[in-house]
Amino acid sequence: MTTDVLIERAGHLGRIVLNRPKALNALTHAMVLRIAEALDAWEHDDTVATVVITGAGERGLCAGGDIVAIHGAATGGDPRAAEEFWRDEYHLNARIARHPKPYVAVMDGIVMGGGVGVSAHGSVRIVTERTRIAMPETGIGFVPDVGGTYLLALAPGELGTHLALTAGSVGAGDALLCGLADHFVPAERLPALLADLTELGVHDALARHVAAAPAAPLAELCGWIDECYAADTVEDILGRLLACGDPAAKEAAEKITTNSPTAVKVALAALRRARALGPLEAVLDQEYRVSCAALATPDLPEGIRAQVIDKDRNPRWQPATLADVTAREVERHFAPLGERELGLRPATPLERW
Repeated sequence: MTTDVLIERAGHLGRIVLNRPKALNALTHAMVLRIAEALDAWEHDDTVATVVITGAGERGLCAGGDIVAIHGAATGGDPRAAEEFWRDEYHLNARIARHPKPYVAVMDGIVMGGGVGVSAHGSVRIVTERTRIAMPETGIGFVPDVGGTYLLALAPGELGTHLALTAGSVGAGDALLCGLADHFVPAERLPALLADLTELGVHDALARHVAAAPAAPLAELCGWIDECYAADTVEDILGRLLACGDPAAKEAAEKITTNSPTAVKVALAALRRARALGPLEAVLDQEYRVSCAALATPDLPEGIRAQVIDKDRNPRWQPATLADVTAREVERHFAPLGERELGLRPATPLERW
């Protein structure tokens, strides 16, 4: 039984505490399995009315999945270890989204990647003035996963495309604007909110502590964001960003060009497809295909090396330019996996046939 996740009971509240503060509560495979086990037990426990997830320490809820382990799997280890981690993680993401009891995610501090997966699919998502949410995958040669393309595709206009391609982070106001969160609660009120949740229903507890949301800086930029990111290719998006004349648009273009050319092209395709796929489960099935394909590319281990292991912040992408990323390479990421499919969405009769 891992101590990296603490499972607690307080009154009518079931508490999940991610407990790796030195690693900013990054998720391991064992942690994913432990959370799933608790959710299964509480679903049928009439004494548990509400579930809440928080992170230990002062820095944040969760910095994402254990990408050092992913790096090991991609560079001589067993790729199946990464695939099995993603399989169980994505099943957990869908489980959270469909849990029959209120699932309250306290998204205080840093919430990235896998941290978004265990929080933003919840039914009640709380942000504070310390919140920084990001899907930074394209910066490490990867593509938003854990249902990230589903969430970003639902964001108003092209805000989700902007966040995915730039790998940018947002604060509380923008998280609410983008649909990644529901309520703003000042950080100093969180202990009292958690105490109230042990005795009160979620609505009554929130009523005592929710405050007016802070400003959303992205709201001022939606004009050029919607116009520029509506283009069909990453190259055209960059062209529009550089031509629009807004310094923030130029900055966005510069950020995109530092990210993996393969990852940004695949991310754009994944977002566009996610909009047409329907339920979260179908998008997670697609993300599993993309993640498994990314494991065989040079950019994922190189991005993790540059950003997390050596920390030289100088990844050498292969291919190095957008022009060298072919349509065939992008399409390869979406190829069916046969018996290895995630299989969250049941096949239709025609697909089975």
